[in-house]
Amino acid sequence: MEKLPLKKFSKPILGAAFLMATSAIGPGFLTQTATFTSTLLASFGFVILISILIDIGAQLNIWRILATSSLRAQELAETIIPGAGKLLTTLIVLGGLAFNAGNLAGAGLGLEVLTGISPKYGALISAVLAAFLFFQQESIRFIDLIAKVLGILMIIVTLYVVIKAKPPLLEAGYRIFWPEKIDGIAILTLVGGTVGGYISFAGAHRLLDAGLSGSKHIKEVSRSAVSAILLASLMRLLLFLAALGVVSKGISLGTHNPAAAVFMQAAGNLGYLFFGIVMWSAAITSVIGCAYTSISFIIPVAVGQEWKQKKWLLLFLTLSLTLFIVFDNPVQVLIGAGALNGIILPLSLSLILIGSTNKKLMGNYQHPAWLQWLGWTVVAASLILSVITISKLF
Repeated sequence: MEKLPLKKFSKPILGAAFLMATSAIGPGFLTQTATFTSTLLASFGFVILISILIDIGAQLNIWRILATSSLRAQELAETIIPGAGKLLTTLIVLGGLAFNAGNLAGAGLGLEVLTGISPKYGALISAVLAAFLFFQQESIRFIDLIAKVLGILMIIVTLYVVIKAKPPLLEAGYRIFWPEKIDGIAILTLVGGTVGGYISFAGAHRLLDAGLSGSKHIKEVSRSAVSAILLASLMRLLLFLAALGVVSKGISLGTHNPAAAVFMQAAGNLGYLFFGIVMWSAAITSVIGCAYTSISFIIPVAVGQEWKQKKWLLLFLTLSLTLFIVFDNPVQVLIGAGALNGIILPLSLSLILIGSTNKKLMGNYQHPAWLQWLGWTVVAASLILSVITISKLF
C-alpha cells in the first residue's frame, strides 16, 4: 500500500482535535467551570492543571492504542472479552442520548438569549440544523468545519469577556501551582466532563474514519490528542479567569445560571449576548459530536453504510429531542447520565489498556510503560468518581 504524505491527513488530524474539544465544551462544561470558580476562587486553577494532566493521560492511551490497532473502541473491547463491545456500545449510546438531551437544552437556552424564542423551539431548530448537516453528501467535512469555526469563535468571545472582567492574573498564576485548598471531587468531575463517556472516543473514531491508523502515524495521533485536550483546557482556563474576575470583586454568581452571570456581570448586556453565542456554539457542537461518536459505535463510517448511518443519526437526534421535551428540565436525565459516564471511562480504558499488550492487535508497536501506568491511574480515579456519583443517587 502506498504511503500517503502527512499533508493528506493534516485536516483530519486538526478536525479530530476540534471535534473532541468542542464535544467536551458543552452546557455542563460552562456551568461546572463557573460553579467551581465561585467556591474555590483562584485555587480552581490548580484543579484545572491536574485535570489537564489526567485528561492527556487518558486521551493519549485511547487515541494511540485505537489508531495502532485500527479498531474502534467497541471492536477492540469485543476482541478482549466477548460481549464487552456490546456492553460498551449500550453504555455509550444510552449515556449519549441522555447528555444530548442536555446539549439540546443548552442550544435552546442559547437561542433564547439571542432571539427570545422558547428554549423548546430553539432546541428543535438546533436538532433540525444538526440533522441537515448529517445528511450532506460530505457531512464529515462540514462537521470538521463547524467544530473549528465555532471552537475558535467561543475562544475569541470568551477572551473578550476575560479582558472586561479584569481577573487577578498574578494570584491566579500563583494558585495554579500553590492552591489554598484542593477539591478532589472537583478534579474528578472535570476529568469526567472532559474525557468521560462518548467524548473519550470522538477524536479517535474520527481519525479511524479518515483512514488514519497504524503505528506509522503514532506521532501525528499523539499530537492531535494533546491538541484536543489543550483546546478544551484553553476554553476552561478562559472561563475560569472570567469567572474569577467577577467573584474576586465580591459579586455572587448565584445558582440558577452561574455561567450567564459571569458574562453579564463582566460585560453587561453585550456580555449576556456573548453568553448566548458561547452557549449555543458549545451546545450545538456537542450535539453534533455526541451524535456522530455515539452512532460510530453502532454503524462505523464505511462505503455502502452511509445511508444507514444517516438514518441512525436522525433517530438518535429525534430520541434526544424527545427526552428533552418529555423531561422539560433535563437535570434528572443528566444525573443518570453522569452515573453512566462514571462507569464508562474505567471500563473502556481498562479494556483498551489490556488490548495494548495483545501482540496480535498491536503488531510490533510497544506501548510506553509510563502511559500504561498513567492510564491505570486514570482508571482508578474515574472509578472513584463512579462510586461517588452512584452513592449520591442512592
